[in-house]
Amino acid sequence: MRWLRYLNQWRGTAKEAFDQVSIVAKFLCLLHVTDRYIISSTHVQGPSMLPTLNLTGDVILAEHVSHRFGKIGLGDVVLVRSPTDPMKMVTKRVLGLEGHRLSFFADPLVGDDSVNVVVPKGHVWIQGDNVHASTDSRNFGPVPYDLIEGKALLRVWPLRCFGSLR
Repeated sequence: MRWLRYLNQWRGTAKEAFDQVSIVAKFLCLLHVTDRYIISSTHVQGPSMLPTLNLTGDVILAEHVSHRFGKIGLGDVVLVRSPTDPMKMVTKRVLGLEGHRLSFFADPLVGDDSVNVVVPKGHVWIQGDNVHASTDSRNFGPVPYDLIEGKALLRVWPLRCFGSLR
């Protein structure tokens, strides 16, 4: 009979522990879904988006909803899975949507040779704001719309630069 008392005591403790673990697991699932599918913070760095983003790095808030509904527009700063390295995420500005005709200099440092392109259906044309230090659609062509992971909303760090990325 003594072991039945111990069993009942442990049953209550085990149930309480299970309830606490369940609450933590639900919170972590909510956190994951929010970060992956709704809104997340992202650290971006590099010269390709100068002067919009700092060379040493900025933290931006990116939402992950509008691109799923086709609500990406010209001038939006987007997070894109790199077409050349799927493990890497790049931050660029949308300069062309499907059907748009674009002209750009093949190599702005070398000459005035201009290239004309039409963005195919289901693709976007992305470029960094710093045309002299950006690997973008001028190098790898139009990017499939499905590679867009999110749209940058605002810069949150450094605080002195807090605000919209327009």
